[in-house]
Amino acid sequence: MKKTAIYHRSVPSMSYAYDKETVHIRLKSERDDLVNVSLIYGDPYDFTADEWQYHVVDMNLTGQTELFDYWTVAVKPPFKRLRYGFYLNDKNGEQNVYTERGFYSQAPQDIGCYFCFPFIHENDTFSAPSWVKDTVWYQIFPERYANGDALLNPEGTLKWGSEKPTPTNFFGGDFQGVIDHLDHIEELGITGIYFTPIFKAYSNHKYDTIDYMEIDPQFGDKETFKELVKACHEKGIKVMLDAVFNHSGFYFTPFQDVLEKQEASSYKNWFHMREFPVQMEPIPNYDTFGFVPSMPKLDTANPEVKSYLLEVAKYWIEEFDIDGWRLDVANEVDHAFWRSFRQVVKETKADAYILGEIWHDSMRWLQGDQFDAVMNYPFTNGAIDYFAKRTIEAKSFADNITEVLHMYPENVNEVSFNLLDSHDTPRILTLAGDDKDKVKLLYLFQLSFTGTPCLYYGDEIGMAGGGDPGCRACMEWDENDQDAALFRFVQQLIHFRSEIDAFGNSGSFRFIEVDNFKNIVIYEKKTEETKLIFVLNNSNKAQSIVVESLASKKVNEIFTNEEFSFDESPNITLNGSGFKCFMEKL
Repeated sequence: MKKTAIYHRSVPSMSYAYDKETVHIRLKSERDDLVNVSLIYGDPYDFTADEWQYHVVDMNLTGQTELFDYWTVAVKPPFKRLRYGFYLNDKNGEQNVYTERGFYSQAPQDIGCYFCFPFIHENDTFSAPSWVKDTVWYQIFPERYANGDALLNPEGTLKWGSEKPTPTNFFGGDFQGVIDHLDHIEELGITGIYFTPIFKAYSNHKYDTIDYMEIDPQFGDKETFKELVKACHEKGIKVMLDAVFNHSGFYFTPFQDVLEKQEASSYKNWFHMREFPVQMEPIPNYDTFGFVPSMPKLDTANPEVKSYLLEVAKYWIEEFDIDGWRLDVANEVDHAFWRSFRQVVKETKADAYILGEIWHDSMRWLQGDQFDAVMNYPFTNGAIDYFAKRTIEAKSFADNITEVLHMYPENVNEVSFNLLDSHDTPRILTLAGDDKDKVKLLYLFQLSFTGTPCLYYGDEIGMAGGGDPGCRACMEWDENDQDAALFRFVQQLIHFRSEIDAFGNSGSFRFIEVDNFKNIVIYEKKTEETKLIFVLNNSNKAQSIVVESLASKKVNEIFTNEEFSFDESPNITLNGSGFKCFMEKL
């Protein structure tokens, strides 16, 4: 038994309350070393004649990578508290008991040896809005979506789509334009819109806020925004706004006051000023986003700054009934601020969604006291590298995704914000080398995966574009230049997600087989009533593969609605970049 590879700690990713009565326990071991793992568990105060009374339940193998196996089990302790350990059986017949104090040949009676889950406190349990699990998001960059009111155009506004996007040009996108095209969004099946910043700002991207309490006049006024939110809600579409609390813009009034009055400014402590006079070049002598002098970092620990920003968080929910906040550069803001932010937001609207922009392992922000989710870039990177760029093999892709799923608790994964591209990245069609068959594989995987998926405006009709500013082009509204077939495909996937429980967030995910030589991945989504088997050919040539999990099964292929009765060796043939999904009723 490879004891050095066996690992468990009572930390949120491995031991956590899934809900107010259920605890999930995970264990990691060397790949293919253990053949069975069982959980030993019981109440720490349950003794009979000085003997601790415990139960034993088998754990499930929920994922494998090149190096590790992941084991998981869910238990419902009757008194909401646990002591627990693990029975381990390896392929050579060796058995050990693994506890917090190490390994034993048999279960120790001293409960002090065991791992401890002291109590399920509901207010400590991670809990995100239930509606998010069934939401499909659509990200809109307002300046480039649609120009619905030319009277709002900034000076120098260009004719819609007449030139390539640059960091400084304007095309006049506004709220009225979004209202005019809500039918397009509804027809696609979208149930949530994520807007990049709408607050008054100097730039076209609006991440350099001038006034957090005012809408940028190029987008419209507050009455029009209220009309937009109301229209979205009437169509069953949630609305999430983007806020930049890490830094302000250059023309933010407090920063302008600092520039004018220098050390005498009453706002000097709103920022991280290292010395005076203020110096912008070659490197600012105050903290900024990156080294951008026009984006001074706010001191969110300052009571005045904190009070102001928390009022912002509350105001847009109370006055406009928005449904969530996406928080820019969230990892560079102090945790104490985010805890206060969550309290204010949830007191204002209990089921508001709080999403942080973090590109790396984010467990510190996902323990129920700060964010509901983060933008799941580890998922994005794996999907893009495999399906779009084809720079990694099937096995590496499966390892990446398996690690993503075991990085966070299951209740976190269910609301994780899964994107393929955004205003910060090249578009997926460009990343895929203009190959729309690759894009279809990307969408199929994204929309059948655990979490809440987000589409970037225009991708659904085949828009392309490189990194910023290329990815921020004007939405294509000429139907002759839209890919209607791609739109219908994405629409169908969203429909499957809403109509087939196992396709969406109700289905548990696991890889069944990956074939590096053929570049084929097979994965399962399963509920108590339904099992879906997805077979994806991530190569350009037609190939066949035997799918043993379909042996002797009668199933339905959901894209063609064909019925199949397989024998003991079900051979599945796929076109280049082809796919199939077989549904079995259990």
